[in-house]
Amino acid sequence: MSGLEFALLRPWWLLALPPLALAGWWLFTRRGGLGDWHRAADPALLQAMAALGRVDQSSSRLPLIACLATATLCVLALCGPAVERRDTLSFRNLDGVLFLVDASQSVMEHARWPQMQTMGRFGIASLGTRPGGLIVFGGDAYVATDMTLDHLQLGQTFSLIDAEMMPDPGSRPERGLALARRLLEEASVIAGDVILLTDGEGLGPATLQEAAALSAQGVRLSLIAPEAPDAAFGTHASAGGGRVFTLEQTDALADWMQQDARTRLEAQDYPLLFWKDMGRYILLLALLPLLLLFRRREA
Repeated sequence: MSGLEFALLRPWWLLALPPLALAGWWLFTRRGGLGDWHRAADPALLQAMAALGRVDQSSSRLPLIACLATATLCVLALCGPAVERRDTLSFRNLDGVLFLVDASQSVMEHARWPQMQTMGRFGIASLGTRPGGLIVFGGDAYVATDMTLDHLQLGQTFSLIDAEMMPDPGSRPERGLALARRLLEEASVIAGDVILLTDGEGLGPATLQEAAALSAQGVRLSLIAPEAPDAAFGTHASAGGGRVFTLEQTDALADWMQQDARTRLEAQDYPLLFWKDMGRYILLLALLPLLLLFRRREA
């Protein structure tokens, strides 16, 4: 394969060339020195004006040629002629954060739920350049916000979580963790964090298994407890390679999200197919024929 590849990004614009050629041929066959003035004006008047030197008897086709050349170049520019560049490196963010919120009745009606919301929004504000997402769960788990860099929208969605949004009663955190693992895998995130906000209901062997699966995937599981956490919180944090935070540890959560975050940029192990559109440069060339229309004639 040669070092320079060529392609048309919008080849359908070539369909405009045949009508343009037909229009040019029609104009060339009808165009004379006086255009169609000999049909519209009185012959005697034209003869008198010619005698006074007021009629240009030349039959220059230069203006028409200039217009047709400009139109042709514009069509070629719209076709999107492009050259392939194989020396372009691509990068993607391999680190993401998912906030997993227990929206069961026991959490939503907890006296410290507003503080948990504040803790979650503070964590979202600490994302930096990392994408974030939001999953809510009760008797089942649902994606509230997919992985996104729009942290403002993510925070607004977090503020709208309440008991009315969950159609399934109960608390099944293992389903939320399983959904988080699938979502991070589909987003090609190989190093991230899952922040679980829960009162501890439903934590058990199934959630420990999911925590270990997340850790094997390169994702840390941390938990935020509304009250003094029991042993189950620490066990899950250990299995997930994360930490346990109380509602009084806002600064610690920020440090965890910012300083200990494993934001990684990795060059792709395959070349990115990148086409550079050269149409803009052809549009500049299209201006050159128009300059012929502004040339000054000798007196």
